[in-house]
Amino acid sequence: MTYCVGLLLNAGIVLLSDTRTNAGLDNISTYRKMFVFEQPGERVVTILTAGSLSVTQTTMARLREVIDDPDSGDDHNIMKAPTMLKVADIVGSMLAQVRIDIDEKMSMSQGASASMIVAGQRRGGEMRMFLIYPEGNFIEATEDTPFLQIGEHKYGKPILDRVVTPQTSLRDAQKAVLLSMDSTLRSNLSVGMPLDLAVIERDTCRVTDRRRIEAGDEAFRAMSDAWSTALRDGFSQIDL
Repeated sequence: MTYCVGLLLNAGIVLLSDTRTNAGLDNISTYRKMFVFEQPGERVVTILTAGSLSVTQTTMARLREVIDDPDSGDDHNIMKAPTMLKVADIVGSMLAQVRIDIDEKMSMSQGASASMIVAGQRRGGEMRMFLIYPEGNFIEATEDTPFLQIGEHKYGKPILDRVVTPQTSLRDAQKAVLLSMDSTLRSNLSVGMPLDLAVIERDTCRVTDRRRIEAGDEAFRAMSDAWSTALRDGFSQIDL
């Protein structure tokens, strides 16, 4: 399993994913689940993936194949699409087709499933973020719901519900997604380090900050410890 989260804010976009893939207790591997496509200053498209590795890897491979095809048009190429809405439509259609193809090969019905978060901006357009379902349909992040999650999302959702608004700064947003991930790491063994973090500032049309957080990262551990202490202190101060 996995956990990926994206925040769509007035100041920009913040994205975080883990890298653990679990095919059983004795088959745990690390795979990147954050993919970035950019023409700095012109457009940036980021994709987070969760679910069947065969579906997500095949989908990403086919999307890249279209990007690398000089004859591809804006109806199928996410780097030529005129809007982020069209990007979401292209990714959704590709995901749905791959899922059907793999199910047919495996003689299964609804057997292989995956979901994705697609976020980014093109020059002159608005920042947008979409959650793509296995069937290819999608929903969009809004001012009322400025974050989207895929994978094991339930453990990390409470802090996002309480602190994240469109006005949240990019610095506080990074702290929020990391604490959201920390809660998930503590509660679910199918989510694991290292983590991939990306920040896209509004109207830059590029990833302005990107880093990998490895297991044992001192800053992440300090933040986790401080959050645990704050929760324990807050709990002890509440009276029935």
